[in-house]
Amino acid sequence: MLPRPAHRARTRRASRILLALAAMAALVSVDLPDAAAVAPLGVTAEAGSDRAADRVGALFAGTLDGGHFCTAAVVHSDDRNVIATAAHCLDDPDTTLFAPGYRDGRAPYGVWKLTGVHIAPDWTDGRDPDEDIAFATVAAADGGTGRIEDAVGGFPVAAEQPDDVTVTILGYPATDEAPLRCANTTSLFSQTQRRIDCPDLSGGTSGSPWLANGALAGVLGGYEGGGTVPEVSYSAVMDDQALELYREAAVSAR
Repeated sequence: MLPRPAHRARTRRASRILLALAAMAALVSVDLPDAAAVAPLGVTAEAGSDRAADRVGALFAGTLDGGHFCTAAVVHSDDRNVIATAAHCLDDPDTTLFAPGYRDGRAPYGVWKLTGVHIAPDWTDGRDPDEDIAFATVAAADGGTGRIEDAVGGFPVAAEQPDDVTVTILGYPATDEAPLRCANTTSLFSQTQRRIDCPDLSGGTSGSPWLANGALAGVLGGYEGGGTVPEVSYSAVMDDQALELYREAAVSAR
């Protein structure tokens, strides 16, 4: 069964949010990988170590010893402490840890605990796949006072992308100790869900950022939890509700 069509039209609020996002994005340098080191479209390969990959990390339950189960990415915020992932990756926020740039058992930029989550009511109440995008605030798990964005930078958030936008996905399959990278042109599976053909994006890649020109345009999730086969993945479209969640997490009230 296809996801139900879009039913929200909060255009005025979206316009205000987009103005705020544009102002934020102007302050953020977009770091793209070296073109010579990137695989062709539709090919998945291990991601090299670069600034974009450093902003992406694995989510762990309790400790780094038990394996990772999802992926998240640092996004730009006023307080420099926000990550984006799939809502279905945040069922147990009190025990979830984030390790940006994780590779081969090492967390070069530290381990971060979740201090708050921003999830759409339609996900909380009914696990609506159209709302499978979430944001969380983080703090150093060791009690330090540093900010995660100061360590690795943060992706701006992009909305209103064309139907056939080309995105790069960075994510951690649960069986791998380094992130994979795949880029391809997307298509609209429905008015509320995007589809991409990228092989080998298996369990653990849920929450992986979909980057359009270096800005977050979605996360792996949504329809079928992001897909039931590793060759085809989905993301909920970045709608008004997702932008509102981002604003709540990213824009300081001070």
